[in-house]
Formats: sequence, C-alpha cells, structure tokens
Amino acid sequence: MPIVQTVLGTIDPNLLGRTLTHEHIALDFEGFHCEPPVDFKPYLDGKICMENLGFIRQYPYSNRSNTRFYDEETRTAVLKDLELYKKFGGGTIVENSSHGLRRNLEFMVESSKKTGVHIVAGTGHYIHDLQETDHKNMTVEQMTDLYSKEIITGVELEGLGMVKCGFIGEVGSVYPIHEFEKRAIKATGEIQEVLGCGVSFHPGRDAEAPFEIVRLYLEAGGKASKCVMSHLDRTIFDIDQLLEFAKMGCYMQYDLFGTECSFYQLNMTVDMPSDAQRINNLMKLIGEGHVDKILMSHDVHTKHRLTSYGGHGYHHVHMNILPRMFAKGLSVDQVEQMTVVNPAKWLEFNI
Repeated sequence: MPIVQTVLGTIDPNLLGRTLTHEHIALDFEGFHCEPPVDFKPYLDGKICMENLGFIRQYPYSNRSNTRFYDEETRTAVLKDLELYKKFGGGTIVENSSHGLRRNLEFMVESSKKTGVHIVAGTGHYIHDLQETDHKNMTVEQMTDLYSKEIITGVELEGLGMVKCGFIGEVGSVYPIHEFEKRAIKATGEIQEVLGCGVSFHPGRDAEAPFEIVRLYLEAGGKASKCVMSHLDRTIFDIDQLLEFAKMGCYMQYDLFGTECSFYQLNMTVDMPSDAQRINNLMKLIGEGHVDKILMSHDVHTKHRLTSYGGHGYHHVHMNILPRMFAKGLSVDQVEQMTVVNPAKWLEFNI
C-alpha cells in the first residue's frame, strides 16, 4: 500500500492536503553571500529592520542575517508562519534542505508537532561547493548507501529516535554540472529505481541544465514520473522550450512565487519573472494539457520572505496566487490537481 513518509512517520497520501513541494524551514544559505554595490554596503549590515528592508529586498544575499536561516529568530518566525499556513488551509510542507545546506531534522520534528503541518524531509546532496570535504569525495556507491539508509532506516536523533526522510532532494547542481554533482544525480536515479521514491532536482542557472539533469537521471534508471525539476521559473523563460521540456515527463515546478523583484542577484543576466508572469506561464502549460505535471511553491530560504520580516510567508500561494488563477478561469479540479493530487502522487511509494 502506498505511503508518504513524514518526519513523524508514515501517512496515507490522501491525508497530505494542500502541499508546498519546495520549501525550507531551516538551512544555512551564507555560502551564497554576494557583495553589494560599494555605496549600498553600509545599508545592508545588521539585522533586518524597516530602515534596511528595501535594500535587502533588492540585495537579499548581501545581508548575512538574512541568509542565516537557522538561528533562534528564524525558528520563531518560521513556527509563526507554519501556524498561518495551517490556519489558511495548508496541509504539508516538503522540506528540501539536503546535505550541504545544514539540514535540521530536529526542528522539522518540533515544527510538525507544534503546528500540525506534515513535514517531509529530504536526503541527497546539494551543490559541490557547499559540501564538507568528506562528502565531496564520496563515490556513487557511498551516496546510494547514504540515501537509502536515510529513507529506509532513518537518521538517529538524540531523544527522538530514528527520523526518516521521505524523498531525495533537493539534489543540486551548477552548470556545467560538476563531476561530484553528476555522481549525486546518478546515485539518485539508482536509488529511485530501487525504492520508487520521489526525487527533486535543483538545476544550474542555464536553460539547458534541466534537460541534461533529466537525461543523466533517466540513464541511471530513475523514472521521469517521480522526478521534479525545481526553479523552472528562473531557468527556462521561453515557453516553446518549456513545452519541449514537458515532453520529458517529469513534474515542472514553479517554486519562486512571492519573489517579485525583477533583479535576480544570483544571475544578473536575466530578469526574475513576477507572480503574474508565473501565473500566465502556468496557464499556458495547463492549456497544453500539462496540469497533471505542475507543482507550485515559494522556496522560502531567507528571513525577509517570512511575515515577521515583512515577507509573504508560506500561505502566499494558497491565499494570493490561487484566487488569481481562479479569476483567470482555472477550475477547482485543476487547482486540486496541482496542489493536492500531483504532490501526493509524486511523494507516495511502497516501503
């Protein structure tokens, strides 16, 4: 019988409810620190406040407090936003912090117990540059051993026992793909074939990256029907190319909802789309018959996107985006497909 594995145990896939498939509730993003323009640097120091929030919204990765998404202040703000998410109809959060991002399984367990939100944890490896030395040298066999152990047996936590991961992800890569990252993709495909679990990939910031990742994954034995390609809203901008990618058969995830700043600090050669543009692209995908392969989320990973710091929180998609999609003609069944049915089908497996 298919199950979904949360940090508190297995549940029936039908009990997930509305699901955000790419979020973080605790991670270390300081490795992505970017130096701002010299004249702005004095305005990007210190903790987030009204005086510097406007600067941080433009340069989110230039404020160290903002990318320190693991301290006590963050945990307090995250719990508040998870409670809001639950209040406004949210059911499940898929937490994509993998090895290299300072994953915090203890806080996932605590958050789920305190808020009633189901939380699914991920195993796998993020990009090469953020890995510890002992992980950088891992072979494919060592990676598959690690991933399978964290899903089948779990991770032992003091006072909590064994906590199991429920999918592989986010598996991160840059472009061109680093050799370490190719090994992680291969290991992901091999374990997916054996366990049948869902997997999620973080592509490099190039339109060719998603295609190459899926090819490597499929060659290793992974199923396209259990694969999510994240961050497509900042990766593939041409709708014809996006429709071509859709032919590969994996889930297409628009997961930067709420990011409305057109200046994308991590790739200054492109313009970050607005929520309106995201909606329009998804409506085109739906019109072409791909509603059964669409997932939506926010990828919250910095403080300024939490409501305590002037952000949109985890309820933004459900409370602000879906009503706009209804206004554009989307049906209740189509919304349920993207936010309830698709996530459950992706996450369910037999174990």
